[in-house]
Amino acid sequence: MLNLFQYHIKQMKSSYIYILTNQYRTTFYIGVTADLSKRLKEHYNETASAFTKKYNLKDLVYYEVFTNINQAIAREKQLKNWKRDWKLNLIKKTNPTLKTLDY
Repeated sequence: MLNLFQYHIKQMKSSYIYILTNQYRTTFYIGVTADLSKRLKEHYNETASAFTKKYNLKDLVYYEVFTNINQAIAREKQLKNWKRDWKLNLIKKTNPTLKTLDY
């Protein structure tokens, strides 16, 4: 059983949604993770997802940070239902040239 302090620490752990694309910016992948750096390495090494491996999706172009994994999961589901143009507009608000982001 978690004490109140442990519960709050667990709730404060960061979670992320992220969008990857290929070098031509033609295909996008939306994912969720509690460890973005580790997950990006998995995508880069082609061990994370058959879809990202198939389409060579390794370039991070967008991410959001959450303090609750359930919020991140809900946001991922929301974005996956968006039209392509909506996703592009979201990305371009913070990354107008669709450059690969460092994380």
